[in-house]
Amino acid sequence: MSNPVKITVVTPCFNSEHTIRETLESVARQSHPHVEHIVVDGGSKDGTLAIVKEFPNIKWSSEKDEGHYHAMNKGITSATGEAVAILNADDCYCDGILAKVAAAFAAHPEWDALFGDMIFVDAGGREILRREEACWDAQIVRFGFNVANHQALFVRKRIYDRLGLLRHKDFKNCCDYEFAMRLAHNQCRVGHIREYVVRYR
Repeated sequence: MSNPVKITVVTPCFNSEHTIRETLESVARQSHPHVEHIVVDGGSKDGTLAIVKEFPNIKWSSEKDEGHYHAMNKGITSATGEAVAILNADDCYCDGILAKVAAAFAAHPEWDALFGDMIFVDAGGREILRREEACWDAQIVRFGFNVANHQALFVRKRIYDRLGLLRHKDFKNCCDYEFAMRLAHNQCRVGHIREYVVRYR
């Protein structure tokens, strides 16, 4: 029997006291036992860190950074999991999803990454719509539509080591899409699971 897949969840945050507790709780209650949760804070001045410190299993740091994607990179760099995911400080994982992700990676060792479906919610957490993807299609990604939004994407750490991190110095708001373009350009094998991964605010 293969070893269970360890997943690192990276949560970048800055002055996120109004939403981050729900985010952290959604990771803490996952049934998958092999989860590393890293919070990368940009030097919050509100009560964000006080909330983070209530979760003893979280690894966290707090210092001024160069923005959201730079914080993601810091977390990815320090990740020890086989697969890495980004969960923003106002989004929440669906219950039980990390066990399903780990099982999918274990069943498909050839996959370099995988993604699932998303539930869009408003500021109050009320559902707006559900988005179901068909599959990974490199041509669709190349021509301008990212089917694998980073909130629902899990990437093997070895792929970040090979392709590089998010290019936060080059792009202000589309680093995640540019990384998806690199996955497509480098013919990475990206799987899709028919599961709702995240409640995306």
